[in-house]
Parts: sequence; C-alpha cells; structure tokens
Amino acid sequence: MKILIVEDEKKLAGFIQQGLSQAGYLAEVCNNGSEALEMAIKNDFDLILLDLMLPGINGFDFLKNLRTFGTETPVIIISAVADSKQVVQGLDLGAVDYIRKPFEWDELLARIRTVSRFSNGSGQQKINIEDLEIDIPARKVKRGNTEIELTSKEFILLEYLARNANLVLTKNQLLENAWNMNFDPESNIVEVYMHQLRKKIDKGFDNPLIKTVIGAGYMLKGDKQ
Repeated sequence: MKILIVEDEKKLAGFIQQGLSQAGYLAEVCNNGSEALEMAIKNDFDLILLDLMLPGINGFDFLKNLRTFGTETPVIIISAVADSKQVVQGLDLGAVDYIRKPFEWDELLARIRTVSRFSNGSGQQKINIEDLEIDIPARKVKRGNTEIELTSKEFILLEYLARNANLVLTKNQLLENAWNMNFDPESNIVEVYMHQLRKKIDKGFDNPLIKTVIGAGYMLKGDKQ
C-alpha cells in the first residue's frame, strides 16, 4: 500500500513516514498543498493522509481539486482543527475519515487498515502473478500452497516489484520507492535485499520470477492472474 503524507510539520511528517515504513507501508511526504495535489494526480497512491493547515493550498481546497480532477484516492484528514463544522466539511468534500491531533498511533494504523480493506469495495486487495499471491491488507505471501514469511522491508520491496510486474526497475527506483532513499552508488542495500527476497520467493520452485537485468536493474516477471 502506497501512502502520501501531506503535512507541513516536518518533524511530525517524518515520524509518520518512519512509523508507516516500519509497519510495512510505502510512504512519501509532501509539505506543500499545491505540490501534493500535483503528486496525487500524477501518481498512483492507495491512500492520502491530509493535514488541513498547509502552505500552497489548504486541505479543503486540496480535496475539492482532487475530486474535480477525477482522482478517487481515499483521504484521511489528520488535523488539530477539531470544530465539528470543519469535520463535516472535510467529510462532505470526500474524505473517508477524520482524525484529530494529537492522535494515538495504533488508532491511525487501525483506520488505515479499515480503508485498505474497503477501498476496493470487495474487501480484498491481492496481486497474483503466476503462482505467487500477495495479500496486501493481510501482509501475507504465498507461492502455490507454500506460505512465505517476509520481513516488513522485504514485503514492501516485493509489493513494489509486483505492482510494476514485467517492468525493469532500476536500483535508484527501488531505493526511492521501497526505502524512501536517494541514490547512493556505494550502497549495496538493494543487492542484499534482492538476494534475500529471491531465496524466499524462488528457491525450490521451477520457474524463477525475480530476474536480474544486467546493467539495468530488476524485474518480477510473469503473467498477472
């Protein structure tokens, strides 16, 4: 699940991003309402966490414009603005939930899980490639009849590969999207995790799914079911 955090308090935004990453989610941060709107329209996010008091455009205008452009990404408002009139306004503009600051971390995660379960209408969000099944909300992976245990970071990496199946992903893309890190030519973190992931996903199976494209990057190759 890929989440956009729209929050101008950089310390809080960093805290939320770190916590979401540890919980197994992909998370990006934007501190400006206008820039966040452009990101939300151009990119495929599964959820937006939205503050109301923002530079650029405020959260209410963000919501109006987001829906005007036809983007239906679920939005949870997180704001210190606690007046019921503002809560109603935010929900009427298309937010699916409203959390008042300060908030409990476990409550935020629970609200995110709820949105994840029901955002597709079916209560399911799975990616199937060949005999590989990735259950996003449940954070479970199976290959054939075999359940595969992954760490949070391995799951994030596999999810990103699966969402972009059959496309070559560069080391830079993997760092930015699975680790929220800028490219470091000296780092071998991608190679280490891809080696671990390949052992868990492909070892013991006749048809390896994770491919190394020499000089280019990596891909998860197979037919989507």
